[in-house]
Amino acid sequence: MEKEAYCRLTEEKIGALKGIGVKRAEAFSRLGLDTVGELLHHFPRVYQNRGHISPLSLAPEGENASFLLTVGTQPKTVTLKNRMTITKFAAFDGSGTVVITYFNSRFLEKVFAVGQEFRFWGKVKREKGRLTMAAPIHEPVSEKLPLPDFVPVYPSGAGLTQKLIADTVGEALSLLEKTDLPEVLPESFRVGLGLPEAKTAYRAIHCPQTLAEIEGARRYFSAEELYLFSLGLALTKNRKRSGVPPVMRDLSLTPLLSRLGFPLTGAQKRSVEEIRGDMVNAEVPMSRLLSGDVGSGKTAVAAAAAFLAVGNRYQVALMAPTEILASQHYDSLAPLFSSLGFRVGLLIGSTPLPEKRRLKEALADGSLDLLIGTHALISSGVSFARLGLVITDEQHRFGVAQRASLGKDNRGGGVPHVLVMSATPIPRTLALILYGELSLSMLDELPPGRQKVDTFVVDESYRARLNRFIASQVREGGQVYLVCPAVEEKEEEEWEGDLIGFAPDGSTEFHYARPKKKTAVEYYEELKKNIFPEFSVGLIHGRMKGCDKEEVMRRFSAGEIQILVSTTVIEVGVNVPNASLMVVENAECFGLSQLHQLRGRVGRGKRKAYCVLVSSTDGEKAMKRLKVMRTTDNGYKIAEYDLELRGPGDYFPSEEGKARQHGSFSGRLNTDMALFKRAMEEAEKTLAADPELKKEENLAAARGVRQLFETDERAMQ
Repeated sequence: MEKEAYCRLTEEKIGALKGIGVKRAEAFSRLGLDTVGELLHHFPRVYQNRGHISPLSLAPEGENASFLLTVGTQPKTVTLKNRMTITKFAAFDGSGTVVITYFNSRFLEKVFAVGQEFRFWGKVKREKGRLTMAAPIHEPVSEKLPLPDFVPVYPSGAGLTQKLIADTVGEALSLLEKTDLPEVLPESFRVGLGLPEAKTAYRAIHCPQTLAEIEGARRYFSAEELYLFSLGLALTKNRKRSGVPPVMRDLSLTPLLSRLGFPLTGAQKRSVEEIRGDMVNAEVPMSRLLSGDVGSGKTAVAAAAAFLAVGNRYQVALMAPTEILASQHYDSLAPLFSSLGFRVGLLIGSTPLPEKRRLKEALADGSLDLLIGTHALISSGVSFARLGLVITDEQHRFGVAQRASLGKDNRGGGVPHVLVMSATPIPRTLALILYGELSLSMLDELPPGRQKVDTFVVDESYRARLNRFIASQVREGGQVYLVCPAVEEKEEEEWEGDLIGFAPDGSTEFHYARPKKKTAVEYYEELKKNIFPEFSVGLIHGRMKGCDKEEVMRRFSAGEIQILVSTTVIEVGVNVPNASLMVVENAECFGLSQLHQLRGRVGRGKRKAYCVLVSSTDGEKAMKRLKVMRTTDNGYKIAEYDLELRGPGDYFPSEEGKARQHGSFSGRLNTDMALFKRAMEEAEKTLAADPELKKEENLAAARGVRQLFETDERAMQ
């Protein structure tokens, strides 16, 4: 019954907690927090190290820090003409004195008394030879109630303050303490890793007392998430593709290959033969992943697979995630296949209704051989006469059921072959774990003549020179990407200073004087109005409507926009041959695989291309990553290094993309690969003993798998 009470608690609406009314519940909902369970998993992004006391004489100017001060003068309040009040007093430690100011806070006159000691958290400024602080957080020092050394800083927004989030989490933790919390991790696995019990981990990650508690809690939730994720993957892999595949005979590819205009690389030839082996006289439908670096020639390999299918009088569907990418595939493949006597169509959201009707009729009567499109391919009324092959580009954007649905109206019978393509080079070790249900082809060789993109790492001192370089590129006819790590400035960006976060190796990590992030919206306005008013500047980010993003990319592709300010929404897929310069702001915020994909957006035409990584960080690990980017252009080597350094999180689409390769694995805890492997082994052991997770000891894990994958149920179908 107590475990049932836990389920009821975690599924309880957040409005049931003390102090949360309708408006606050709505605010939490805008953060994606509707239930107590979701609130408990809203982990701090960093911790303020308020226990690290700084003397006033060594105060880092302009950065948040912690000070243990004694009130030296009685606070006095003055009222200004605009009715604003200013309350001031002096406080001191053994190294100096600071004047502290609060605004519209007359009540503080009764809070601070001369001789009383407080811990202050805020920014110290030096003005005319004296130290000042404005509106610092204050906590009275008392032997009866020790102050916590580590204060959590939560992802925030929607008008919710850090204090309100922390108080609400505290209320949830108090209720959790009164319930029997079932363990998700098998006891032997948890103990073998030296992890705390679940209830201890929840308390420690939200209210840590020591660094060891932070590390232990972080590792516990990493292991829990990876274990649940591994169970979900294993369950998916156990559902092997079955059914009668299309019957295909072998064909010579010479008619197609002779029209490409270039010879295939060794890796392309190998991949084509692997696909040919899967499709010709197959006993089961093909299910193959084609992983390739930027510019490795995945489209040519996919074209060979399509030729085998249409040459055997089967139809082919090629699905891309965006209209622009679908249109690019159509522009490259339609002339090629039309010259061979095959009919090719493009079906996207913006296709005129009369044309949509004609395409659907031709598809249904079998006269259309190759249909390229977006999600429109699985819309109502799309019916294939004899579908033999499904190709999906940017495969992580489409779930298993979405791909399968392409063949559900296949009147020709049989289960079509499936080829999924990934634009992110995936290390073989990780690919075998993530896609064990798929055969793997790797394009680990670039075509000869592919130009190298010169890469530079600069700091803010190069800003003027960089702006001149951007201007020269545009004046010479090139186009420029400017990528920012965030859309807009968030409330949480104000929390700078002495912070503790999660390092990639699983330990805690100190952050000092973090560089201020460039945000796309503000940077766009600055560039448009003040820096490059003579040029056409565009903006694109993940919060824009799909049709608006498509229009911006269309204009950039057409050359109507010269400088495009963006987030990582342009990371993969779009081909603009005229783009000659990629500038990545706050490059330390990105993983190597992301940076490599961004760099791959330029250098696709005849123009000499450049990539400039802007970073003012002094972090040793960050600079080591950027050095790898400067000296290496092999996507698989970069991917291996990134996997070793940061874990598998980068191989799952970002939050902004609202897409997951499998379920809703977040990767937010920077889990390491060794732990991932151990979690996979434990998941396989669990399923070997309990294939349907119905035993009492696995019920909590079964519930966790369902919750983890509920944002993308397609992966579990």
